[in-house]
Amino acid sequence: MKPLLALLLCLVAATVSFAATPADEIEGLLAYVKGLDQAAFIRNDSAYTPAQAESHLRMKWKNAGSHVKTAEDFISLCASKSSLSGKPYLIRFADGHTAEAGTVFKEQLAVLRKANAPQEAAK
Repeated sequence: MKPLLALLLCLVAATVSFAATPADEIEGLLAYVKGLDQAAFIRNDSAYTPAQAESHLRMKWKNAGSHVKTAEDFISLCASKSSLSGKPYLIRFADGHTAEAGTVFKEQLAVLRKANAPQEAAK
C-alpha cells in the first residue's frame, strides 16, 4: 500500500508543477496571435503582421507591469484596444472575417484553460 501511496503523491506533485500561471496563459495568447497564418492585426486602422502584433502586445504587457496580474487583465489592459485612441483592436483572419481582438483572446484563453483542465483537475 505504501508504494501505491508514494506513486500517487508523485503523480499529484507532477501535475501541480504543470499548472498554468497567469504568465503561462499570457505567453499562450501571444503565441496564438503570432501563429495566426495570413491574418492581420488591425490597430488604429493600420494592419500589422501577427509577429508585429505579438511584439506590440508584449511591449504593452511589459509597460503595464504589476497592473497585469491575470490573463484577463492582460486582455483588458493590453490586448483589446489602443491606449492612445481607445479604438478596439481587430483581427482579420485568413478567411476574411474580422473580430474584435478582446473577444478572440477571451475565447482563446478558454481554449487554453480547457486544454490544461485535465492537469488542473488532478490536484
